Amino acid sequence: MTNSIPTAAAIRGATMRWTWTEGPTRGKTHEHIFHQDGTVEWHDAGAATPPGDQAPASTHAERPAYAAIGVTPEVYLVSYLAPSGFTLTVALDFTNSQLTGFASSAREWYPVRGIFEVVD
Repeated sequence: MTNSIPTAAAIRGATMRWTWTEGPTRGKTHEHIFHQDGTVEWHDAGAATPPGDQAPASTHAERPAYAAIGVTPEVYLVSYLAPSGFTLTVALDFTNSQLTGFASSAREWYPVRGIFEVVD
């Protein structure tokens, strides 16, 4: 992982649940794990946990790099390019737990909104 990609301390190492209120995944909750090494993994937080496992298996075998940049002390931009070819870029507002952003690919573009909580 290159050191030139910013990973703000407020995001790096955090586990968050993002619940979508607008966009193609409206009504779903995804857990995002922002690893210390600058990679992110996520899964559907509503997925069943296999017997003997502590957490649902991620449906995303790869852990793409993410960027996290502070805009203000309470607002951070987070972005990553998923293996599916979609880029997700959201602003996380820690004053009201709202997220706002865009999911896009080479052919599609969607505004997205939701709420988030830090779980770890």
